[in-house]
Amino acid sequence: MAANGGTKAIVAALAANLTIAALKFVAYILTLSSSMLAEAIHSLADSGNQILLLVGGKRAKRAASPEHPFGYGRERYIYAFIVSIVLFSVGGLFALYEAWEKLQHPHAIEGDFWWVPLAVLVGAIIAESFSFRTAITESNHLRGKQGWVSFVRTAKQPELPVILLEDLGALVGLVFALFGVGLTLITGNGVWDAVGTGMIGILLVLIAVVLALETKSLLLGESATKDDTEKIHRAIEDGGTRVIHLKTLHLGPEELLVAAKISVGAADAGRDIAAAIDGAEERIRTAVPIARVIYLEPDIHRTDATDATGAAASDAAAGNAGELDANA
Repeated sequence: MAANGGTKAIVAALAANLTIAALKFVAYILTLSSSMLAEAIHSLADSGNQILLLVGGKRAKRAASPEHPFGYGRERYIYAFIVSIVLFSVGGLFALYEAWEKLQHPHAIEGDFWWVPLAVLVGAIIAESFSFRTAITESNHLRGKQGWVSFVRTAKQPELPVILLEDLGALVGLVFALFGVGLTLITGNGVWDAVGTGMIGILLVLIAVVLALETKSLLLGESATKDDTEKIHRAIEDGGTRVIHLKTLHLGPEELLVAAKISVGAADAGRDIAAAIDGAEERIRTAVPIARVIYLEPDIHRTDATDATGAAASDAAAGNAGELDANA
């Protein structure tokens, strides 16, 4: 559902941005408004970003290989990070440069087509609103009771936060452009057009920075959510085994690696240990379906008094003795 929802939001945004970009370029050619040029480049950059997200989603589906034994799920994070760079450079920095140029040489919007930028901007606001609504609808399937800020910061699927922020930035940028163009038409002073362009540039740079920080965290490797971690912990202990320590890592948005050390009795036979591991793995996958790669290492059960130091000593003594994976 997450992948399909993200794709639907991307396609809706791409269709809207390609149409809007074409109309904005026409408006710029007719009026030479820098706000319209900045917005046209913004829409063009957003369209390119959405294509990048679609490419990343497709490449992430490739099967694991000997060189990449855990698959290519993180391709989606890499392409989301590239999106933030494109938004910063092509969108934000270009708008700031255009604003500076327009401030040096301001000119009013003249001619018979003065109404074109206003019509295009109003139409673009309507189109972007539909795209934004689609992104909100698809995000709500995953967001649950989280606030929007929390959702953007904790989502493991990069596409929806990216589209949400891009659509939000597009809507606010359109308002800024409408502000600049409107005041330029009212006052006849082209400086207002430059001010609107600068506001668009600052907005895009800020959004790009937020996206870069969030996707960087995903690239470095994030653990499972608190809820999923608790489910995994309970799933292991429901079989009567005890979790000594547990670590998780997202290999991709819908693929989780689980590594845990679990306690076994000193007199347990190998067959019993393997059965316990098999049962724990089955319960983990039932509780958290995205747990695709599971490694469980058995260790001798210790009393509470020696757990803190004993587990550490056992880890050091075990060295590279190896992990026991019931699937091996």
